[in-house]
Amino acid sequence: MGHIILYAIVPIFVIMALGYISGKKGAFSGADAKILNKVVLNYALPAALFVSIIKANREMLSVDLKLTVISFTVLIACFFLVYFVFKYLYKDTTAESAVSALISGSPTIGFLGFAVLQPIFGSSASVGLVIAIVAIEVNAVGIPIGLSLLNAGNEAAAAKNGGKKPNPWKPVIHALEQPVAWAPILAVILVLCGVKWPACLDPSFNLIAGANASVAVFAAGITLSSVKIVLNGQVFMGSFLKLIVMPLAILIVGLLFHMEPFNLKMLVVCAALPPAFSGIIIASRYNTYVATGTSSLAVSTLLFMGACPLWIWLTDLALKWWA
Repeated sequence: MGHIILYAIVPIFVIMALGYISGKKGAFSGADAKILNKVVLNYALPAALFVSIIKANREMLSVDLKLTVISFTVLIACFFLVYFVFKYLYKDTTAESAVSALISGSPTIGFLGFAVLQPIFGSSASVGLVIAIVAIEVNAVGIPIGLSLLNAGNEAAAAKNGGKKPNPWKPVIHALEQPVAWAPILAVILVLCGVKWPACLDPSFNLIAGANASVAVFAAGITLSSVKIVLNGQVFMGSFLKLIVMPLAILIVGLLFHMEPFNLKMLVVCAALPPAFSGIIIASRYNTYVATGTSSLAVSTLLFMGACPLWIWLTDLALKWWA
C-alpha cells in the first residue's frame, strides 16, 4: 500500500499542488486551464484512450464473459445512480448531473489503472484484461452517454431562454463528434473486427497521449486556484457513491454470480479508484460544475488511500465467508 501511495497517489497531489501554486502566483489563470483542458480533451485523452483499447482483442473480451457483463452492467448502473441522485435529490440541472456522473460515476481507470493494480496484483495478462474491459466501459460507453446528457441539458436550458426546441438526436450527434467520444468507440469497433494494431504506430500516439494525465492534473490544480474550494453535501455524497457504493455493488453482484475470486478482487479495486479525471476535464471545458466537481475529485483521491486497503480486506473477508 505504501508503494501505491508513493507512486500513484502522491504524484497526483504534487502535480495538482504545482498547478494550484502556479495559479495563485498568477503564472496561469482559469482561462489558461481551459486551454490546457482543451488540448487534453481534444488530443491527448482521445489518443490515450484509443491506444489503450486498440491493444485489446476479441479473445480478451470473450475469455471471461461473466467479468465483461458484470462490469459493464454494474458500472453503467452506478453511472446513472449518480446522475439521478444529483438530479432529483440535489435538484441539479441535467448538465450538472451529467458532469457529476462523469466524475463520481466513473473510475479513473485510464490514469491510475495500471499504477494501482500492478503493484497489488502483478503484471499478468488477467490484470491487463480487467483494466481493458473497465476502460472500454468507462471511455467508449460512459463518456458518450455523459456528453449526450450534458449537451441535451445545455440545449434544453437554451430553449427555455427563448431558443429553438432542441432536437432529441442533436446532443447525441454532437457528443459523438467529440474526439474523446468517437476515438474509444472506433477502437472498440476495430478490436471487434479483428484489426491488428501495428506496434510501429505506438510512438506517434504515445507522445501526445503521455501528456494526458500530467497536463490534466496540472490544469485541475490551476482550476482549484481560480475557484472557491467547497466542502458540502454534494462533494461528500459524490465521494460516498464513488468509493463506497460502486465497489460494494461490484462485490455483491460478483459474489451472487460466483465470479472468479482473483478477477472479482481486481474489479472491486477498479471500482474503488478515484473519480474519472476526464469528467473534470469535460466540466472545465463546458464550464459546468467546476468547483464542486474539482473539490470532489480532491476529496475522493485523498480518501482512496484508506478505501483501497479497506476494500481489499473486505473482499478477502467476503470471499472466505461466501465460500
